[in-house]
Amino acid sequence: MLNSIGLQNPGVEYFMEYDLPWLKTQNVAIIVNACGSTIEDYVELCKVLNKADIDGVELNLSCPNVKAGCLAFGTTYEGVKEVTSQVRKVLDKPLIVKLTPNVTDITLPAKGAENAGADAVSLINTLLGMSININTRKPHLANNTGGLSGPCVKPVAVRMVYQVSQAVNIPILGMGGIINGDDAIEFMLAGASAVSIGAGNFIDPYTSVNTVKGIEEYMKKHNIENINDIVGKVEMN
Repeated sequence: MLNSIGLQNPGVEYFMEYDLPWLKTQNVAIIVNACGSTIEDYVELCKVLNKADIDGVELNLSCPNVKAGCLAFGTTYEGVKEVTSQVRKVLDKPLIVKLTPNVTDITLPAKGAENAGADAVSLINTLLGMSININTRKPHLANNTGGLSGPCVKPVAVRMVYQVSQAVNIPILGMGGIINGDDAIEFMLAGASAVSIGAGNFIDPYTSVNTVKGIEEYMKKHNIENINDIVGKVEMN
């Protein structure tokens, strides 16, 4: 999937008044993905979320940084460390920092998050992609480029999760192309303590349920009692 829809949503006030009460009835952990264009945006948003009855915040650092020439906060060690440290000052809840894969060395932003007090990191967000209509000679997307997600990005995501697992000591939430239990196990072997499913839900709304069943089948097949026993246990050649 190649998309360029941005991160449009009704805002934190609407979320607090309408979405959160319903979510609280669903008996699930509630982790809010927070995005912004400036450090001040992130800080003010997390001040509000700190008072909310939620289980944690995922700081989305793949957003445009208006004050830095539309770069992403998540592309540098310094950028990630700065915004994470500022948010950490106002947020008492568990903090996950979501990293962009559009970098030369994924371990540097991950270290920036860890050193600034993040409780975990999540990766990867979408890869930057482009598609061109050969008849009109124009890009298919109005924004020219967009975020590439789905099964095609999994090998990149698994590699980055492994690299980050070797560089930091905080938990990793792995994502990128997971559509079944085998995919999830692959991420865990690479070093992810938990996994997340995005584009797979567009293919099949039961992807998450089936992935859990697949993990259970793998555990039974290999006589694994605790799934944590396989985290980071890939045996390199």
